Amino acid sequence: MINKKAIHRIGLLCSLLFFQSCFLENKTDNTDQFPKVSTNFNIQSVEDLYQFLTYTDQSYPLISAHRGGFMEGYPENCIQTFAKLASKMPLIIECDVRMSKDSVLVLMHDETLQRTSTGKGKIKDKTFDELSSLFLKDSEGQETRFRIPTLEQALLWGKGIVIYTLDVKQQVPYGLVIDLIKKTKAESNSIIITYSANQAAVVNRLAPELMISASIKKVDDLNRLNTLGIPDNRLVAFVGTTEADSSVYSTLRQHGIKSILGTIGNLDRSADRAGYQRYAEFITRGADILSTDRPYEAMKALTYYIDQRNLRSPFIL
Repeated sequence: MINKKAIHRIGLLCSLLFFQSCFLENKTDNTDQFPKVSTNFNIQSVEDLYQFLTYTDQSYPLISAHRGGFMEGYPENCIQTFAKLASKMPLIIECDVRMSKDSVLVLMHDETLQRTSTGKGKIKDKTFDELSSLFLKDSEGQETRFRIPTLEQALLWGKGIVIYTLDVKQQVPYGLVIDLIKKTKAESNSIIITYSANQAAVVNRLAPELMISASIKKVDDLNRLNTLGIPDNRLVAFVGTTEADSSVYSTLRQHGIKSILGTIGNLDRSADRAGYQRYAEFITRGADILSTDRPYEAMKALTYYIDQRNLRSPFIL
């Protein structure tokens, strides 16, 4: 017969195992450590997202922070950086998804750790526990107090605060990213970046409800996507890092598709030389979203542009 002490020990062991399993299951999704930011977007459903990202004559231009933004004291692909920027403006966050050795999805641009963290080696060779012990570096290469975030943490934190465009790196299955978007109920603020029509078709087949950022640099690129059965209202168009031809902008707008212009690189440098008003000129000539490494400067131009035209959106608070 089992005595009372043995029963008590068994009960304690079961309780310990239960709480340990809960901790392991939720170790990547705690968001209490991240800054609280006021809601920027009134997007309650994926249908709202479709409507918000459909071009109209009164469309509200947006800034997309490349790699989530980075500056002195604040690293790229870091939720604390996202929060700092989102406290100033309605924002799209472009961030990068990689996978650890034990299949945890994390935010990191490079294949290796040394440029942006205190670690060394390839991310795919490190467990999540190993990655979570590292600190991120800022734009000046200085160590910060911030850690590598998981995609799950970012998705949970970002609801109502930002819209994500997720750059899914090689060797990361789209299916895992899509499963996590669904698990966190982040369909209404997530867009998956693709680089070819075939990639876009894969994402659309796996999750036909999700928005896709597709590379559309000429009209034939849009025709190819349409041939593959991807609806216009599931698309935003990345037109490249140079301004698109006016015919491309015109065709996209006829289809109700908003365009993302990557000002990273030469266009950001030209705006630095000519003044921040250059960003408003990119919008006037046809872009709808600016993916930039200079979000504060772009914000000044777009704020003036929006106020001058008295643009309003029911989806922006």
